[in-house]
Amino acid sequence: MNAARRRRELAEVAERTVDLLVVGGGVTGAGVALDAATRGLDVCLVEAHDLAFGTSRFSSKLVHGGLRYLAHGELGLAHESAVERGVLMTRTAPHLVRALPQLVPLHGKRHDPLVAAGLRAGDLLRRVAGTPSRVLPGPRRVPAAEALALVPGLRAADLRGGLLGFDGQLVDDARLVVALARTAAGHGARVLTRAEVTALHGRSADVVDRLTGESLTIRARAVVNAAGVWAGRLVDVRLRPSRGSHLVVSAGTAGVVGTALTVPVPGERNRFVLVLPQRDGKVHIGLTDEPVSGPVPDVPEVPPSDVDFLLSVASSVLERPLTPADVLGAYAGLRPLPDTGDGPSADLSRRHAVLTADGVTTVVGGKLTTYRRMAEDAVDATGLTTTPCRTRSAPLVGAGPARGPADLVARYGAEAADVAEVGEFAWAVRHEGALDTADVLDRRTRIGLVPAERAAALAEARAVVERELAALA
Repeated sequence: MNAARRRRELAEVAERTVDLLVVGGGVTGAGVALDAATRGLDVCLVEAHDLAFGTSRFSSKLVHGGLRYLAHGELGLAHESAVERGVLMTRTAPHLVRALPQLVPLHGKRHDPLVAAGLRAGDLLRRVAGTPSRVLPGPRRVPAAEALALVPGLRAADLRGGLLGFDGQLVDDARLVVALARTAAGHGARVLTRAEVTALHGRSADVVDRLTGESLTIRARAVVNAAGVWAGRLVDVRLRPSRGSHLVVSAGTAGVVGTALTVPVPGERNRFVLVLPQRDGKVHIGLTDEPVSGPVPDVPEVPPSDVDFLLSVASSVLERPLTPADVLGAYAGLRPLPDTGDGPSADLSRRHAVLTADGVTTVVGGKLTTYRRMAEDAVDATGLTTTPCRTRSAPLVGAGPARGPADLVARYGAEAADVAEVGEFAWAVRHEGALDTADVLDRRTRIGLVPAERAAALAEARAVVERELAALA
């Protein structure tokens, strides 16, 4: 995937009718494109901005086992989430997902039977889903000394120990989307970024090339609207967007390195703040669940109220309280939740919905973990093929034996050695569809999560992008 292929494929789709047009280049749209392409369909995906431009790059980067859904009584959704986590960790993307230890610290007289029971129920889900314990170990209680060894930044006073469980963690959510899109392209799908759909007409779409300003019409036997929180701009669907904010701090400052913290929100049941260590020496603290009204922005901002809330809850279990001065960066994603009635957005179901009207199939809701099942249901709903879904056992690019620098292996898997030869910035332009410096810094490498680091890398990124695009012209 690169600029030269994009130009060629834009010209091709203007002259033919494809089987399936997918609108949206997030995890759901990329998953739909891969599902359809592996079933033998002629697929075109269009995205107004870049791959993973929206909500898909602003997640907690967790591959959930469904524990939260159990607490809400959604047993089917919990099982589905556990199954899909196992698929990612053992078959399709083991190079992108690792087991993340998560500690619930126990201070003072805090009662813990419900949390402990939840962890045991989550482990039962893991076993029912067929995920082996060598991939995800079972939960256990740990004494105070071990809790402090796992998370040195914990407040030692009144620490009685902790409850240790395990879940899946993506090395990066945007990298999963890029891997899905590239795998789909490998199966023949056309993946066109900077191609904005301005109107859908059932079996065709009006599209503007945002690089040239030229307009074209793409015709298709079926259309899937996977535009996420922006889906309502193209069809009549009612959504209740919910903002999930995260903060970025130094792992050294927080004292959280290899083991995550799950911190109960005071005064609430089944709600937690997560303190999540990353491979780059940072910690991400999230997340909020706040309703958003009015026009949907391209990139949501994190309000001061979210910063204060996250710092306050995280600091409640740390030896050194965190302050706004410790925040290196912040990001927020908007969940595309179906509007199913009144009540707080936190109480709305995370089950996805597939809706068909006027020849357009729209998929909304869901979670990053269950993208593959969402894609399967959406492709089935189009009625284009009777070929069964094949993505449950289809490895993504990078899966397989790997060699090269450890940090690159963690993010590129089997392609790490090739990336090392040319450099990450050049690789992004040559093979991952990056078209400008923002694509490289904000969605391929994620340097942009910390504004100061982005500024320091900008000149080098710009020089590499200009050189590589000139070579592809």
